[in-house]
Amino acid sequence: MNRKHSLIALAIMSCLTAAPAIADTQLHLQRFFGACEAKYGTNKDVSKAEGECGIMTSLINQFEAKNPDIEIKVTTVEWPGYDQLTAQMASRTPPDLVTMHNSVISDYQSRQLILPIDSLLKKADIALDEFTSTALNGVKREGEVFGLPIDTWTMLYHVNTKLMAQAELINADGSPTLPSSPEEMLSMARQFKEKTGKPYLIQILSNETAAYTRLMYTYLLQQDSNFFADASHISLQTKEARNILSHFKAIYDEDLTTKNMDYPASVSAFSNAQGGILLNGNWLLGTYTAESNKATSAIYNAYKAMPYPKLYDNDALYVDGHSWVMPNKKRSDDKLAATAKFFKFMADNDFEWSRTGHLPSMKNVLSNPDFTSLPHRTELMSVTTRGQGLPGGVKRQFAVQDIIGEEIASAITGVKTIDAALKDAEERVNDLLGNL
Repeated sequence: MNRKHSLIALAIMSCLTAAPAIADTQLHLQRFFGACEAKYGTNKDVSKAEGECGIMTSLINQFEAKNPDIEIKVTTVEWPGYDQLTAQMASRTPPDLVTMHNSVISDYQSRQLILPIDSLLKKADIALDEFTSTALNGVKREGEVFGLPIDTWTMLYHVNTKLMAQAELINADGSPTLPSSPEEMLSMARQFKEKTGKPYLIQILSNETAAYTRLMYTYLLQQDSNFFADASHISLQTKEARNILSHFKAIYDEDLTTKNMDYPASVSAFSNAQGGILLNGNWLLGTYTAESNKATSAIYNAYKAMPYPKLYDNDALYVDGHSWVMPNKKRSDDKLAATAKFFKFMADNDFEWSRTGHLPSMKNVLSNPDFTSLPHRTELMSVTTRGQGLPGGVKRQFAVQDIIGEEIASAITGVKTIDAALKDAEERVNDLLGNL
């Protein structure tokens, strides 16, 4: 071999030696929660991450760093990503793990498109009694577990305590006085408007259907309404449903709520102290907590987050959650072992995810001082026991949510009568569920 060929051979050997080791196993994860590669793409210190995207990205990075034999290939989809997932399943190219709302699990589980994970949880040494009852109920179907629950979420009262104090609706400890009945709520709303000149509620009433439906579910549950007596039929032409619509229509008619606001406008309105209480999800906890710590903010030192109050007999709240599910596909023993490791890592790091504002799925986080010291968490912990989703067998819950929200909005804004809106909602939902 001449000198030239020797140098080439040495260069090739050098490159091969310097090349990174190839992982033994690859897991393809598909998730929502946004993209933030520019900021967190290489971050492995989860404690330095903020927000859903930052924390999820950093968790996956940290898992990969701790398990160099496992490569995580991440695909980020636009929320919620189910059209893409369905297409992948139809073409028999699904990922190994997918983020999924608990309310969507039945759509896939009923067609055997996702797998039960009980055996993997056992392999990962995760006992079912380690999960909160709300989180576990969200992923159980027909006696089996179809997802690793990572959180529970619900709608909250985001409260401006400064305006509540101005309206003389504040307790001695500085917490807001919340209603315990529809009649008391209407009275407080009128008092708030009289004292502050601003609406009591800030609501999303334009280009949004989910918020009204979630409100409806909570207050139907509080009245012990068996509105889904079976999974394929809803009953909405009831006294309980009329109670809710009549109450919120009165609030709307008396200008005790904002009107014509879409999601971004309502979020901004609360930040600018344009009303007393914003009805929105726990994912805004971090945003408003940070805002309330800024001296220049209109909600400086004036923010509290609380669960929806009990207005009727039962102390129930509508909840949903996010989980990791396993699409139905063949997997090697190595992939199954890697998946079990990933499940264990996510369960062990549930506190980090709870910093997003979502509530923990693991019981031990609820007593973790790091969690209880986070702003507003002690007031919200009851959600993990009070929370209820729809019955597990109810399918197409996102579509059902849209139908009900459209009809509720039409009744509250006066486009339809309450009876007509409830009749149309019931018939449309039952037509959908009857033709799956």
